[in-house]
Amino acid sequence: MKTLLALAAAAFTLLPSATAAPVTATGTIAGKPISIKYTGPSVKGRKVFTPAGPMAKDPNYPVWRAGADSSTTLHTEADLKIGNLTVPKGDYSLYVDLKDVDHWQLIVNKATGQWGLTYDKSQDLGRVPMTMSKPAAPVEVLKYTITSSGNKGKITLEWENYSGSVDIEGK
Repeated sequence: MKTLLALAAAAFTLLPSATAAPVTATGTIAGKPISIKYTGPSVKGRKVFTPAGPMAKDPNYPVWRAGADSSTTLHTEADLKIGNLTVPKGDYSLYVDLKDVDHWQLIVNKATGQWGLTYDKSQDLGRVPMTMSKPAAPVEVLKYTITSSGNKGKITLEWENYSGSVDIEGK
């Protein structure tokens, strides 16, 4: 019995942490809803984007799931232009290419429902350069925001000392 309990305890420690609950960022573009569902990891004193940080240990590095646990997902009821990329209404996974930590690229991927560490480049709809800036203060918990005004808006991802955004437009 002790062996069984020890095995169960060991298996439990390998499961993803349930410390962060899924969050949904929402907005409206051209009168239609869009949302990004993600789990926001915490910095917890780490230097997240350094060569020795947790991002570099991801098996898909320099591609990052842009969240924690399950893949970050985008749902749009509107056909969109994200940066220079045409994105038909539907569901997608979002990743970020961190090849150059000061110049992120947002990856829109057609695969959905997968665990965050499952990434298939052949399913990429496309990649869009993000406009980088530094948040006013360090961001402890990863955060997406969708801002909009009529037919135009912006998706922003902030974490640690980085902020990347991309313009969006309803078609």
